[in-house]
Amino acid sequence: MIKPVHLHNVGSPDPEAKTSPILEETDEDFEVLEQEVEEQGICYFNNVVYEDGSYVCSGSGELLHCEQGVWVRSGGCDPDNP
Repeated sequence: MIKPVHLHNVGSPDPEAKTSPILEETDEDFEVLEQEVEEQGICYFNNVVYEDGSYVCSGSGELLHCEQGVWVRSGGCDPDNP
């Protein structure tokens, strides 16, 4: 997978802010949750809207990919240590 050159560093999720669910593609709930969010075409992270297909780097160094309203863990943010 080719990682985007510029990533927004979004920090850690704030429990009081709107953040879309963060899952692994292999999670059993992934498909169910993906259907429940009604294919919004956007994801939220700490009340900020990101378009479907966006990548961000979370505070824990995880690369997250917005897929139809759900954040999917896609590896690490460090290009030398995926």
